[in-house]
Amino acid sequence: MHSISEPIFTAGFPLGSSAGLVTAFEWLGQPYRLTRVDMLGEMRTEAYRRLNGRVETPVLVSEEGRVLTETMAIALWLEGRDRERRISFAPGTYEADRMHQFIAFLNTGFTSAFFPLWVALEAEEATEDYRQTLRAAGREFVAKRHAQLEAMMGASDYLLGDRPTLADAVFVGVARWVDFHEAIDPQDYERNYPRIHALRKRLEADPAFRFALAIEDGEPAAGNGSMKGLVPLEDVLRLTGAL
Repeated sequence: MHSISEPIFTAGFPLGSSAGLVTAFEWLGQPYRLTRVDMLGEMRTEAYRRLNGRVETPVLVSEEGRVLTETMAIALWLEGRDRERRISFAPGTYEADRMHQFIAFLNTGFTSAFFPLWVALEAEEATEDYRQTLRAAGREFVAKRHAQLEAMMGASDYLLGDRPTLADAVFVGVARWVDFHEAIDPQDYERNYPRIHALRKRLEADPAFRFALAIEDGEPAAGNGSMKGLVPLEDVLRLTGAL
């Protein structure tokens, strides 16, 4: 392992859920670096498999050179760094427990509801009948999880009060998939899930998320200064001994 000056966060594109955690890094305001990973190409190489054997993003490389994977684990790592409680709450409080509940739901049931839709899109040898079955199942799962999330939410501007937290970051990275997959009719979306709809509009207008999307798209972007530069994936693979 090699120590580095700032942690490196490896985010996937296109439409990676990791855009949510890039948003969280910006909200946290501590120095970090970013690596963009093409999930349809370079993520599927043997070198990347040695970095993350599950062939997924996100991946975090800490200042000590340690590799951490899985959205929930990285969110908890960020929580541990949040001494000023900008994006989390004091350990042991009800608010902290509630935030963990939201993150767990979003990272499991809510995210996995889209799995059949991704399979329908990516399964190259699937028949059209099989794709249609997957799409129908996916839409049903997505609607169910949206109804559950809507019921969990209160009347506040964000999932847990009047400011965004790690829970909102995990949410916003995945919520946009409903549009990409046309999983819910837009009119039904606003009518049936008004709290989710309002939260998405608020978060998607946030400068930190706009920055995350620009990075995802490979466009020039200026965040709040916390991101200290882009690191090529090849450098990350060498740093961690995967290459």
